[in-house]
Amino acid sequence: MARVRLNVSERREELLRAAIQQIEVRGAASVRIADVAAALGVSNALVLYHFASKEKLVAAAFAHAAEADLARLRAVLGRRTTALRRLRAAVRWYAPTGQAKGWRLWIEGWAVSLREPALRSVTRDLDQRWKSAIAEVIAEGVDAGEFSCPDPAATALRLTALLDGLAVQATVYTGSVSRARLQAWVDTALARELGYSPEAFAAAVAQPSARPPAGTPPRP
Repeated sequence: MARVRLNVSERREELLRAAIQQIEVRGAASVRIADVAAALGVSNALVLYHFASKEKLVAAAFAHAAEADLARLRAVLGRRTTALRRLRAAVRWYAPTGQAKGWRLWIEGWAVSLREPALRSVTRDLDQRWKSAIAEVIAEGVDAGEFSCPDPAATALRLTALLDGLAVQATVYTGSVSRARLQAWVDTALARELGYSPEAFAAAVAQPSARPPAGTPPRP
């Protein structure tokens, strides 16, 4: 059966999806142009026409996969509710017990980026965008008087570093830590970073989900 003719954008999308699948099966270091071509029944030359090297293909595939998670993060952080509830939802979603699908790919990307400048540049940019999105919501919560945090950027870095480390444990050593324990650790870290006692944190996240009205005075 003849293959459907795709435009440039559609072909790149197809190649990136195939590359992601092959990276998940073979690993970023071991995957070859030939593996991606064979998965689609196309020539190596076609893959190289769109991506001049394996390194560029892997970097583009990684960015393509990560963009989907970043879009989901923006949707979670854009909900009409308090900054604390948005932040907790985002952190829980990002955590290895949540619904983010890209942890195995992230771990592969970190490993290869130690030796591949092209992929390291991509991972650094994506990582900074995660941290910036989290820091922005933390700053909104401080401005609204919901919680106290003297340095939102540093807090975002510590929170994401914790989640990254837990993700490595949960992904590489499946079953090493229970889902309930991981979620409890994440909540404890979030409460501590935002200046809540455990009791106050539990009460705050249990409040109705409506966004506080504009001009709400800060808490004393």
